[in-house]
Amino acid sequence: MTDTAWIDAALTSARPQAVGALLRYFRNLDAAEEAYQNACLRALKSWQQNGPPRDPASWLIMVGRNAGIDDIRRHRKQEALPEDEAISDLGDAEEQVAERLDGSHYRDDILRLLFICCHPDLPATQQIALALRIVSGLTVKQIARAFIVSEAAMEQRITRAKARVAEAKVPFETPGAVERSERLVSVAAMIYLIFNEGYSASGDTAEIRAPLCEEAIRLSRLLLRLFQSEPEIMGLTALLLLQHARAAARFDSDGAVILLEDQDRALWNKALIAEGLALIDKAMRHRRSGPYQVQAAISALHAHAEKPGDTDWTQIDLLYRALEVMQPSPVVTLNRAVAVSKVRGAQAALDMIEPLASRLSNYFHYFGVRGAFLMQLGRNEEARVTFDRAIALANTSAEAAHIRMHLDRLMRDSKPAAAKAANATK
Repeated sequence: MTDTAWIDAALTSARPQAVGALLRYFRNLDAAEEAYQNACLRALKSWQQNGPPRDPASWLIMVGRNAGIDDIRRHRKQEALPEDEAISDLGDAEEQVAERLDGSHYRDDILRLLFICCHPDLPATQQIALALRIVSGLTVKQIARAFIVSEAAMEQRITRAKARVAEAKVPFETPGAVERSERLVSVAAMIYLIFNEGYSASGDTAEIRAPLCEEAIRLSRLLLRLFQSEPEIMGLTALLLLQHARAAARFDSDGAVILLEDQDRALWNKALIAEGLALIDKAMRHRRSGPYQVQAAISALHAHAEKPGDTDWTQIDLLYRALEVMQPSPVVTLNRAVAVSKVRGAQAALDMIEPLASRLSNYFHYFGVRGAFLMQLGRNEEARVTFDRAIALANTSAEAAHIRMHLDRLMRDSKPAAAKAANATK
């Protein structure tokens, strides 16, 4: 990490708690976000000089609240915010603040914030986009990538969502039991996307973005405590645990991506896998299947395989087929095609994804997968063009390097097959 990377990581991790508490104080999304940003600016200066506080979230809440109050007072021509020295960690001021933060509701600030962002007056796309921006602090570019839309479109979506919340005069309180159940689907989707943003980080940013995965898991567990008999929340939590269990094996020492089949499975976190497997087994006993349970079941099959050759690709294909029915999406079909290539060959998989070209014309992974199938079929020139397109769409240097590695590997592996095919035609 760089000298300030640890500060960025701490701010990312503390953001949901801090913004949630500040929203409770100011009851305005823009005011809470502005107060938090002011606190972050103070943190960048103070923490670098004095080191991290014992409780970064409490520190940010205290400073953010003071900054927000100062803004109000400034409009009323009253006193200014104290100097940095007055709010340093030297006197353990954050401990005193934590005492005043209504400790019984402290952990619920995050969940309250999630439910507010997922208010039913907002369209689903706006709910999730707003929550990703306010709760997790993802940039508009990052959120746009998750939704596969332009930055301009996403910026407009978030702006409209904020305006709609303000116009609707949404009460900044934790909803009752009925409202919580109604909004559960949106909250779960938002948590899932937060996890994916951290999980999809490149090798050079994976450590900094890891708090997103950990926060999503924490939020999912919190949600599960509130909805203990809901199998889809069990499935969501299981999915996140099983995916995150592979974190230590996903990148090499240089930050390069390691393909699933090449990962050192001894590095997989057995405790997380055991927890995830137990949860998905419990969820399936309810006999109310849903998308998260199906995805968790797919991850469970990978977790059960002691080596790549043991993977039950036929069952994975069947599960993706079920997911296509539950949640039709070109991305789901693209993922299923990988399983199909293992069971029925690259040509069958290629035929499956060709109709997706127009819908995924700006999607990096489509061209990466298509290029892989073409290489397996010995259509090297078409594959090269396709891989070039994938590299052009890569969001990070790690993604581009992954494609180049994949290309090199497939070229190496395809040579024996190509030679055998050539001899067979003689």
